[in-house]
Amino acid sequence: MQSTMMKTPLSLNHLLERAGHLFAGNEVVSRLPDKTLRRHTYGDFYRRTRSLASALGQLGMKKGDRVATLCWNHHVHLECYFGIPAAGGVMHTLNLRLAPEEIGWIAADAKDRFLVIDDVLLPLYRQFAHLHRFEKVIVFPFSGAPVDAGLADYEALLAAADPDSFDYAAHDEDDPVAMCYTSGTTGRPKGVVYSHRSTVLHTLVASLGDFWGLRGTDVVLPVTPMFHANSWGMPYGAVMMGVKLVFPGPHLHPDDLLDLIQLEPPTLSLGVPTIWMGLIQAFDASQVAGSPNHGRWKLPRGMRSLVGGAAVPEALIRAFDRHGIWILQGWGMTETSPVCTISYPRAELRDATADERYRRAAMAGVPVPLVELRVRGDDGADRPWDGQSVGEMQVRGPFITGSYHQVPVDAEKFTEDGWLRTGDVASVDALGFVKISDRTKDLIKSGGEWISSVDLENAIMAYPAVAEAAVIAVPDEKWSERPLACVVLRPGQSATPEQLRAHLLQHGFAKWQLPDRYEFIDAVPRTSTGKFWKMKLRERFVK
Repeated sequence: MQSTMMKTPLSLNHLLERAGHLFAGNEVVSRLPDKTLRRHTYGDFYRRTRSLASALGQLGMKKGDRVATLCWNHHVHLECYFGIPAAGGVMHTLNLRLAPEEIGWIAADAKDRFLVIDDVLLPLYRQFAHLHRFEKVIVFPFSGAPVDAGLADYEALLAAADPDSFDYAAHDEDDPVAMCYTSGTTGRPKGVVYSHRSTVLHTLVASLGDFWGLRGTDVVLPVTPMFHANSWGMPYGAVMMGVKLVFPGPHLHPDDLLDLIQLEPPTLSLGVPTIWMGLIQAFDASQVAGSPNHGRWKLPRGMRSLVGGAAVPEALIRAFDRHGIWILQGWGMTETSPVCTISYPRAELRDATADERYRRAAMAGVPVPLVELRVRGDDGADRPWDGQSVGEMQVRGPFITGSYHQVPVDAEKFTEDGWLRTGDVASVDALGFVKISDRTKDLIKSGGEWISSVDLENAIMAYPAVAEAAVIAVPDEKWSERPLACVVLRPGQSATPEQLRAHLLQHGFAKWQLPDRYEFIDAVPRTSTGKFWKMKLRERFVK
């Protein structure tokens, strides 16, 4: 017997067509560099996106060509999310927070053909332009200034294109639509490539009621960068449901976000914990009589807030709950599209105490549908879901990567039976709640971004006066974790923290990646196999 179902491929183009025909009057709002708001409808978005796809075809883009974006969160970036794959291309979001040298290396490794960039980010582009030559640099005049000669004007390209005559590029549901690079391991960053199929499935799962809970009446404020794991996939879900989007642009300071919330109150927001820590601190300070901002802001009671990228402190969840805002914590990776687990209020906990609900909310959450999760010990055996037994968390599913772009499958990242090794040490309880306790690799996650301790160590040890260096993570109230460098100097040599910082900057590290502290020690403790014994350093310096 055979199925009678149609073999219709999953496609982002369906979501674009749906938005243009069903939600043409719904709004997309973008905050510009001067903090004014620009408003479009989904009807505008539909026509502009098809114009972008047509323009890329006129530029000679071929199926599978990579088109990089270097943009903040705004309507044009959303157009790239759908217009590039509509023309058969692969959108490659570049992380503007990385050091210029790393951005250039990533663009070259991906073989990006075109670049779509905000005009306000051109100074950053010029710092890595020598590392990779884009065939065409397309500038979005975000600030409203004229586009320099020799660069393509995004708006002019769209104006010259005909959205009505555009035909979608032929594709299979497994064809690529987007890629992101992850620096979540030591060594060079690695590319993760998403397909029509993986992206649509991820969007459907993440939009379910216990997770994003997207509704057509929602107003969504995505503070999570669109260059960071595709803003957790929210742009795709928002377009699928036709929700009102409010993009913050480059204005991510707590005061700016609170001002925007007054103008366009969201029902759903998403961002990393450091954003919400700063926001609640600024808001609470404004409630004190006599403060400069007294009475300036209100928080939208009932707003849902999705928070991920780093562990969410229970105190932060309690602080927002006092104002009628519930934080949903999620866990994922660039490799997982990224939503893998979300800590939602399960029916079994309806009678739980407030303390128990807060405790659960501060955990990484429960695996979402289509994601299989196991905790495997060093002995190769799966650990029971008893809330106590720990091991490496491993996952697999239809929107989890099975390899990296142009990189051979590595046993350090994938098991023989095809599971992704996350590098996180965790336990799972009987209700499926994951608690991440440590990492198998000595990575530092600061403000939602990974910092490689080994890369820092190698660079520090390249300084002539340094004999050895070990970098560990130390807790930080604002950034979750920050790097601390333990340095052993060569006999008779000297170095200051300022000299080491200058040295690291010269080696291509961004300022936010640099250690906050430098401890000069006599020797780095070692294990019996001669490896750095970082546990001993943590015992000494992490208080």
